[in-house]
Amino acid sequence: MPSQFFGLNIAATGLRAANAALNTTANNISNANTDGYTRQTVKQEANDALRVFATYGCAGAGVDTIAIERVRDEFYDTKYRNNETLLGNVKQKNYYNGLIEQYLDDDGNTGFSSLFNKMQAAMQSVMTAAGTTETKSSFVSSVKSITEYFNNVYNSLQNEQADVNAEIKLCADRVSAIAQEVASINKQINIIEMTGARANELRDKRDVLIDDLSKIISVEVKETPIVDETQPDRETGATRYQVWVGSAYELVDTYEYKQMVCVSRADDGSVNQNDVKGLFDIKWGGSNYKDGDDVSELADFALDSQLIGGELQGLLAMRDGNNYQYFHGVSQVTDGKAGTEGVKVHDDGTVTMSVKVDADYLKDMTKATIPETGSIKVGSKTYKYDNWEYDGDSVYTFTIDPETLTSTPDENKTVSIGYSNSYQGIPYYMSQMNEWIRQFSDAFNRIMVAGYSSDSLDGISVFTATMDNNSAADYTYEELTTLSKNKGYYKVRGGNFTVNSVLINDSDRLATKADITEGESEFGNLTKLKEMLNTQKIFRGATSGEFLTKVLGDVALNKSNSQTLEETYTSLENTIGNQRLSESGVDEDEEASNLVKFQNAYTLSSKMIQTLTEIYDRLILQTGV
Repeated sequence: MPSQFFGLNIAATGLRAANAALNTTANNISNANTDGYTRQTVKQEANDALRVFATYGCAGAGVDTIAIERVRDEFYDTKYRNNETLLGNVKQKNYYNGLIEQYLDDDGNTGFSSLFNKMQAAMQSVMTAAGTTETKSSFVSSVKSITEYFNNVYNSLQNEQADVNAEIKLCADRVSAIAQEVASINKQINIIEMTGARANELRDKRDVLIDDLSKIISVEVKETPIVDETQPDRETGATRYQVWVGSAYELVDTYEYKQMVCVSRADDGSVNQNDVKGLFDIKWGGSNYKDGDDVSELADFALDSQLIGGELQGLLAMRDGNNYQYFHGVSQVTDGKAGTEGVKVHDDGTVTMSVKVDADYLKDMTKATIPETGSIKVGSKTYKYDNWEYDGDSVYTFTIDPETLTSTPDENKTVSIGYSNSYQGIPYYMSQMNEWIRQFSDAFNRIMVAGYSSDSLDGISVFTATMDNNSAADYTYEELTTLSKNKGYYKVRGGNFTVNSVLINDSDRLATKADITEGESEFGNLTKLKEMLNTQKIFRGATSGEFLTKVLGDVALNKSNSQTLEETYTSLENTIGNQRLSESGVDEDEEASNLVKFQNAYTLSSKMIQTLTEIYDRLILQTGV
């Protein structure tokens, strides 16, 4: 038979359950507008019935308040984070594509098309005015304006690349900071939950961090209970919480975490002729890594992975996007005979390595993007090279820096400089600009050096480039052609593109005549130049003046695609976010209803206690029991 106070105990459990529910409702209401807060609910179930020796057998023992739990659906969390990863990617692309579009935009005065038209008008004035010094000077100035345009665009793109590079480091640092914070929260959660409680607020904080992480890089999480080793059927209350990023890298394992470490490339470690110095490679370091520690033993983070996701992948696409065009080939096998191609150790200790290439763009020096000195990967090993040569067909020969030569490069191995990135990023637009400059300079100069000035002096080249080691000196026409060893105008690019200083100082050296025997008013050479400008296809099947149309078409398409995707994923972010909030967010109307419901439950339990108190008062005080 149960105690006479059994009913009072039952009422007390109801009172405690209603009180817990009211407090939880109060907590929900107070956090209705708190970002990242998950609605909580009281989990309760009927107490085990008490067996009594009566005809009815068992008597209910009230309610047991099991836990206060979060109302959250992992399915919506996963959908939301996957969408954030996609959104972060296209958002970065859209922003930086917009900047490139602004750099190339023609305002009707200083843009490429405007300057090109002015140059053609100035050339026509030379032809019309029979080649006066003033018209020649005006023409040379208009040509100089075109070179300065490319100088400015090139520098703007390099500055943008430096900005993207700095933002990559910010992303990497943020990933490391989140990893450290998640590992710390994991420890706090396990300490609390091993006592049987639920660390709801800490779990909310951790989920907010994972949401933030999903914007930067793709994320996958897994939580599994930890069992007692001595009693495999008993769970300890603690859990193992793991976080993977970039599809393949374990960032957090409960209390342990990894760091993304950015390492600047050395000045002679570039992988692209047009890259700014100090671009970051990413290493994978442990939690004990500190700035200044040796990074040589750290594992590489695969920048060429298509599964990185998030803002980091968008930034890498803009910084390194080369539209699949990068240097790659196979180190040739030598038969050991003198003079054969392949990896050879010379008597002076230098090592040269021949690489056979198949890609058509690697056989066209106007498209070349290889640094004069840099890093080259042979198989799994990386070396530095001091210079390279091209045979004009399909073989490149690199001279390996002896200081980095720990072993002779293997033959018949895959060779690469940099990596393939399918996106049309900053390197792509720089290479397109350089390709036009080199082809245009070659076609322009061929005509000009074949002509004569108005006073019958031999014609000279118009376009050249300043030497990197001495901005006051220009490359000669011979250095860019006959002495270039099959490299052509490789040394000419947007950053050093300029007009021959001889012409700038004396515009009368302009080769206007095609026939040396004619008088100074003959301008047959300019007629040839005009025909070249109007008809010769020098860039992507288009004439010289159509450069901007081609390149702007690329950036406009990329900008349109990234903007459309950003709008799509932003809309999905709102939709999925609302779905997630419908499950885990606080609904004020629902909480108001709960408030009345739990208040009634509390009142009824209180009324039950009051009723039982009156019964006990009659039983104890008035019957003398």
